[in-house]
Amino acid sequence: MAGKKFKSVFDIIGPVMVGPSSSHTAGAARIGKMARSLFPENPKQINVYLYESFAETYRGHGTDVALAGGLMGMNPDDDQLHESLILAQEKGIKINFIPLADKVSHPNTAKIVMRGDQEKMEVTGISIGGGSAEIIRVDGKEVNIDGKIPTILIKHIDQPGMISQVANVLSNLNLNVATMRVERESRGCEAYMVIEIDDHDEIGNAVEILNSMDCVLNVSHIDLREDSNV
Repeated sequence: MAGKKFKSVFDIIGPVMVGPSSSHTAGAARIGKMARSLFPENPKQINVYLYESFAETYRGHGTDVALAGGLMGMNPDDDQLHESLILAQEKGIKINFIPLADKVSHPNTAKIVMRGDQEKMEVTGISIGGGSAEIIRVDGKEVNIDGKIPTILIKHIDQPGMISQVANVLSNLNLNVATMRVERESRGCEAYMVIEIDDHDEIGNAVEILNSMDCVLNVSHIDLREDSNV
């Protein structure tokens, strides 16, 4: 299932934010916040690999501070965004920024590798302008998540009937599916299911039920609608 996404006025004129740049600050903060939403535990160490424009100007434009703020759960207009690196250190979270010279498909790209006590996750995001951002890969699997409507990410073992089982859970909670996409490397291996839904009232219950299903490895969700002007 696929749905066409239309731009809002805020996609064009940009968000309310802490400056200096919508791409390097607001977009970067949203990359960080979406990545943190996907990680199933509290991270202890985070390596952020920066590419092209992000790599060249991340200190001067505050991209590092914005990414750290997002990883701390902050919105782009949070008054504490400038203190994010200090706050992360106080919480015992070590964040390293590593600029790379590699060429990638988008100039504002960050790959975030999070490690906790049990889990490790790699999330790649891009800042696409006007304060908007997308997650394009999770653990090497292609996804397309912008967080503008509630989105559930399910990591599972590929097997027959998984889509129908998930659809039944959402239907029983009266959650309407807007789009669904499944990515896998090969049959029977790990796969990712990305589901955008129209409502968020029962999303917590959905995540809990889906997490209890056989062959499901982890379920997380993103909803950035509480951000300013989203």
